[in-house]
Amino acid sequence: MNIMQNTNSKNQIHVGVLGFGGLGQAAARVLAPKQEMLWVAAADQKGYAYNTQGLNPDQCMTMYNTQGSLGHLESGGVLSNQSIEELIKVADTVDGYFLALPNLPNTFMANVAKQFIAAGWQGVLVDAIKRTSAVEQLLALQDELQAAGITYMTGCGATPGLLTAAATIAAQSYAEIHSVTITFGVGIANWEAYRATIREDIGHLPGYDVEKAKAMTDAEVAALLEETNGLLKLENMEHADDIMLELAGICDRDRVTVGGIVDTRNPKKPLSTNVQVTGRTFEGKISTHTFTLGDETSMAANVCGPAFGYLKAGVDLYRRGIYGLFTAAEVMPKFVR
Repeated sequence: MNIMQNTNSKNQIHVGVLGFGGLGQAAARVLAPKQEMLWVAAADQKGYAYNTQGLNPDQCMTMYNTQGSLGHLESGGVLSNQSIEELIKVADTVDGYFLALPNLPNTFMANVAKQFIAAGWQGVLVDAIKRTSAVEQLLALQDELQAAGITYMTGCGATPGLLTAAATIAAQSYAEIHSVTITFGVGIANWEAYRATIREDIGHLPGYDVEKAKAMTDAEVAALLEETNGLLKLENMEHADDIMLELAGICDRDRVTVGGIVDTRNPKKPLSTNVQVTGRTFEGKISTHTFTLGDETSMAANVCGPAFGYLKAGVDLYRRGIYGLFTAAEVMPKFVR
């Protein structure tokens, strides 16, 4: 089915959001004022909501946070234990989905992609995936995605995503790239608003992995954060910026380093998020470009904004009949008005 014919006369892009935790709710708020995109579909673990006229972010957040699922919405809500699978089938006006899902376990995002392929769905998918190994699983699905008529944009959050794209542009000044160093600072007032994201971060700590972090109870997470005064210090992370920059021909993945600090008790960033690209110019000079994000921009703003910019770029590719897997280092995002 060609779902692109279902957009309205203004060529508005109909968007779905899978996952309605902290990131999914932020995505809904980011979409609310957009004229070029209309948020019409969302799914959580226990249900989904679909309304071709658009979903109300405030109503959805209230329902999710009080009742535990969007499925309780009077208009368009359906309770289901197979929410993603069912939503794919019924939401026939959705042009593209933002997968605001925790990649726990590490095979989860690839499995979601397989669900879309199996359903015969066509359109655009965007994720803000973190781990290199998770992107490698999607690369293995590249031919299947292309054959299915799906344009999949991977690694399109902040890092990987915004900072990876900035590194790709910064690299153009050089004849050879010596290193790409991404350092992030994240501040959130309450870790419970981003439970899945924090668990993914804990999976990067020494002595932890994705499975161990996923199995932790909220009380165990709280106890760990109590030991660290709410700070997670992450070094040499397995972050897909490396494979994305390698695929783009910028540098070998072992020249890319990602790390940072997450403060789970304070909305103020513990340090400024930046990417440093060091290389040699054609004249033989060694230099470093630094791109720094404004401290006032939140994690949600730096993840959701790029994700929808890449979704818009993906829709353009899809409408030109270009399917398959693309990364944030390959395609420029388009600003969503």
